[in-house]
Amino acid sequence: MIQTILAISLSLYIIAILLALYRIIRGPSMPDRVVALDMIGVNLISAVAVFSVALGTHAFLEVILIVGILAFISTIALARFVERGEIVEHDPDR
Repeated sequence: MIQTILAISLSLYIIAILLALYRIIRGPSMPDRVVALDMIGVNLISAVAVFSVALGTHAFLEVILIVGILAFISTIALARFVERGEIVEHDPDR
């Protein structure tokens, strides 16, 4: 019973990731794309956690942490790019 529920939840996470990928490709604006990228990160973390429970192992906990950190950093970088037009400030006096 639990394996069926985990398989259904994994398939729903895959569908959600594909829908967010569609939003990244066809998004009407850059903020929509940033939100879709963040959604992919959250769904990927959740899918890896469900996959870890399905396999009954703790081996994927490091993967969850790394994906979470990368998703956070990429969201901040893209939000900064949308706001300022550049990720790293360039000082022309140097």
